[in-house]
Amino acid sequence: MKTKITIPDTDITIHPLGLGTVNAGLAWDERETGRIIDTFLDMGGNLLDTAHVYSDWVKPERARSERVIGDWLKRSGRRNQIVLATKGGHPDMTAANPDTHISRMKREDMINDLEGSLRQLGTDWIDIYFYHRDDISQPVEELIEVMEKFCREGKIRYYACSNWTTSRMKAADAYCREQGYRGFIANQALLNLGYRYMNPLDDDTLVYADEEMQQYHREMKGNLLMPYMGVCSGFFHKYIAKGLVAVEDSAYCTEGNIKMAERVKDLCEKYHATVSQVVLGFFGQQDFDCAPLYGPKNAEQIDEAMKAFEIPFCKADYEL
Repeated sequence: MKTKITIPDTDITIHPLGLGTVNAGLAWDERETGRIIDTFLDMGGNLLDTAHVYSDWVKPERARSERVIGDWLKRSGRRNQIVLATKGGHPDMTAANPDTHISRMKREDMINDLEGSLRQLGTDWIDIYFYHRDDISQPVEELIEVMEKFCREGKIRYYACSNWTTSRMKAADAYCREQGYRGFIANQALLNLGYRYMNPLDDDTLVYADEEMQQYHREMKGNLLMPYMGVCSGFFHKYIAKGLVAVEDSAYCTEGNIKMAERVKDLCEKYHATVSQVVLGFFGQQDFDCAPLYGPKNAEQIDEAMKAFEIPFCKADYEL
């Protein structure tokens, strides 16, 4: 499997595993956050993914993850060793009953979020800045021009999208070609070993990397898929460790995924691998490049996850 991915027509090269940091300041305290990020970098990783909304749903602090990462950046002096990605334009999660259908992606919203991200992270620029959601009532032309302005101002280097449909990405691509813009360099959507057989999640604003989107990424090499929920919310880990009773309420608990869990057991034995390594190995068998985002519980899990990309899994391993 690949151990490096270069995004075409950029100067960005990353390890094919990104560090998801939604837990920074929550499950990870300040010290553990530093240990996790340092371990990740020391093992060859470099993509750090956060969002301005992480973790506004836990009061009273807003943009907690960015602030904790910013504190680490100040202590470590390792800013130039990372590709820093963050996201703006997410619906407000501080309300008593947050509604992800209420968009906040107007120009003013994005300016406020970006300025807040730069301040919290303590940096002058973001390497990859994402629209965290889409608002189909806004023309893609307007949304792209907002990002282009950020690029001209030197506040972001490249821009990307999260939870956009394939048709909206294609519309954005067409406009960027007309204008001579580089356009989106990455796309975050849900893809994992269990997605094909899972039931829909409660949040219907999340976008799945279905076959149409996967075909898009086969053809559009310059837009790198960065899948989230890469370890299926722990479904395979829980099923294999504790059985059906541990996962019966999971959206992944379907006949197809129970069969896939048995395949995961077999692959663990075949390759002397852990469940995490088998589940992450799935991404290296796609016929397009992708860099899944992974949020470990601790620094020790980083070592385990990074080694998944050294195991010679093959495409047939993941076929039922």
